[in-house]
Amino acid sequence: MPGGAVVTQEDGSPSAAVQDARASVLRVEGNGINVVADEERTSKPHQLFWPWFGANVSVLALSYGAFAFGFGISFAQAVVAGVLGIVLSFLICGFIALAGKRGSAPTMVLSRAAFGVRGNRLPAAISWLLMVGWETVLTVLATLATATVVRRLGWGGGTSTMVIALVVVAALIVLAGVLGYHLIIRLQTVITVVTAVLTVVYIVLVAGHVQLSTVTALPAGSGQNVLGAVVLLMTGFGLGWTNAAADYSRYLPRSSSGRGVVAWTTFGGALAPVLLFVFGLLLAGSSTELSEAIAADPIGALAAALPTWFLVPFVVVAVLGLVGGAVLDIYSSGLALLAVGLRAPRYVAALIDGVIMVIGTVYVVFFAGEFLGEFTGFLITLGVPIAAWCGVMLADIALRRRDYAEADLYSPSGRYGDVRPFPIAVVLVGTVLGWGLVTNSAAGWLDWQGYLLGPLGLGGRDGAWAGANLGVLVALVLSFVAALIGTRSAVRAQETRTS
Repeated sequence: MPGGAVVTQEDGSPSAAVQDARASVLRVEGNGINVVADEERTSKPHQLFWPWFGANVSVLALSYGAFAFGFGISFAQAVVAGVLGIVLSFLICGFIALAGKRGSAPTMVLSRAAFGVRGNRLPAAISWLLMVGWETVLTVLATLATATVVRRLGWGGGTSTMVIALVVVAALIVLAGVLGYHLIIRLQTVITVVTAVLTVVYIVLVAGHVQLSTVTALPAGSGQNVLGAVVLLMTGFGLGWTNAAADYSRYLPRSSSGRGVVAWTTFGGALAPVLLFVFGLLLAGSSTELSEAIAADPIGALAAALPTWFLVPFVVVAVLGLVGGAVLDIYSSGLALLAVGLRAPRYVAALIDGVIMVIGTVYVVFFAGEFLGEFTGFLITLGVPIAAWCGVMLADIALRRRDYAEADLYSPSGRYGDVRPFPIAVVLVGTVLGWGLVTNSAAGWLDWQGYLLGPLGLGGRDGAWAGANLGVLVALVLSFVAALIGTRSAVRAQETRTS
């Protein structure tokens, strides 16, 4: 460890030895869920660009073009839906990132101010499950993508290929998660540069498949369909990162520009997805066959149009993009596990999550067959309570006028309390309403969802709104409004308390 023992006390005390922000990226980060010491808050808002861009510069963003056209909308409508959905969702991440610089603690610790120190364990546990799940999905996709391309090259692509791919991908993800913040920032910088360059080459190589006249001739859909696409894109991009948004801004000085925090988080997260999504629209809109293939096999379909010599670089693009997202997931999932109550150093929590990720990937890739669709449905289901949590958290941040009282984030007897019933009730109600407005067709055991689509005149489980994840947005908005109105006096009382 750098300079001394790793400490993650619940009282918020920093590490026994303060880690130099310029320390080697190959040393294990000493901070866990403690408040980051003043001496370590040396980052700048513009540095937030690298982790957020690196985590979202994925070729999967191209596939969302096919998903958006599934709502029966025109190219122009899809572009508007994409820009709105992607930018707005990452803007929400930017606002939650403000809490990081105000409190210098992880997202799911700062959430204690809204829910109480022990009342926050429920959203922290859901957040942990969600992030471990998505890092597993990303690892599965990276493993299968490698096998798909290797098979096309005629080099095998069987079990041995997938084992090697899994070992390499998992090693990168777990190493970054264990070593922590400084390596992640460096790694995401490399991922950003390499992936951005190779993605541009990919676009140049497949640009000839774009038929602009065909794309622009697609008929327009209703406003309802456009809104459905907006909601889908919000849930597919920035909303999935909200429960980790402050984990990187906590290394900023308290004096950092709030506008800079919001702007760089939003810009870094949204830039690549917007550009890739628009090009994905051009590809999917040019060919019905390609659009259908992307919906069935996002990565394999994107590789089909490439010359053989670029298949290996394409694997690098696909895998690095997926690894970039999984790296942020494993780091934040470890912090969430500590926030739930695990008494261990941060790197141990990240290692535990890495082991679960590998076991889950092995099961899905080698034994489960069609289990991935079922598992993804489970994760979307968990996304509804996280959206409700996000609404409460946004309201809490909007209501606060002062920095967080650091010690009270770790004390049930402090100003933030032990368990705050009203915010918890808001999340529960938002979840019940949200589950009634989402469906998961790939997971048969989730057929009970969508129970409000019919009674509310939205076409039922087979209607136009069924695949829009409308419940995620409803949970977010209603929870935000309820918390903004219902917790105002409680927040004021917290901020006037002196001890």
